[in-house]
Amino acid sequence: MLHWGYDEHNGPAHWKEVFPVANGDRQSPIDIKTEETKYDPSLRPLNPSYDPASAKIILNNGHSTSVEFDDTVNKSGHCSKNTEFSRAQIWLLGHLCELHVVHWNAEKYSSFVEAACQSDGLAVMAVFLKIGECNPQLNKITDRLDTIRIKGKKALFTNFDPSCLLPKSLDYWTYFGSLTVPPLLESVIWIVLREPISVCSEQLAKFRSLLSTAENEVACCLLRNFRPPQPLRGREVRRN
Repeated sequence: MLHWGYDEHNGPAHWKEVFPVANGDRQSPIDIKTEETKYDPSLRPLNPSYDPASAKIILNNGHSTSVEFDDTVNKSGHCSKNTEFSRAQIWLLGHLCELHVVHWNAEKYSSFVEAACQSDGLAVMAVFLKIGECNPQLNKITDRLDTIRIKGKKALFTNFDPSCLLPKSLDYWTYFGSLTVPPLLESVIWIVLREPISVCSEQLAKFRSLLSTAENEVACCLLRNFRPPQPLRGREVRRN
């Protein structure tokens, strides 16, 4: 089986060899052409609410940095519909160009694993980052990165509220898509926030110092960990 990654021999161009859904009709990410998005007055405002005590660990899985939460404790509030989503994790991806707050549909499904296999199982709130002033809230994560520099490392990470990383405006685009990493399941309602948050070059450098390799391997920095845009295939991107 393909040990997937982002290198030439196992990168996104090869994922379809093991995961045929890579050629599916609702793959992510996509290029959002803002002028072609459709205003939908039925879309509800976002109301994220998190329990900082549910944060558990921060880890480097060799593909991204993530913060894991106890997803049995609390809800994230309403997303784009009358559905409550329990938070599962935060992913930091693609040179830290984007962060994802991942939720699963706890109203209909009993676990994240079950929800991830359903067309309405996951909701991912995406936040873009732009180079600018240092983000004091992001320091809560960057200050811990030395402890997980090597692939497979994890550390305790508690008392963290993901909403501190959200922009002031929660206006968004939304579309039906997939996970952006294998198994690429087409189970994600994407909620892409239109306003970015800032990150300074020093903070970005800390993320770029992370390794995609384990202790006994030749050191290789975790850098180009993103999938190219996928075909829209007739999907509609809506905005609130």
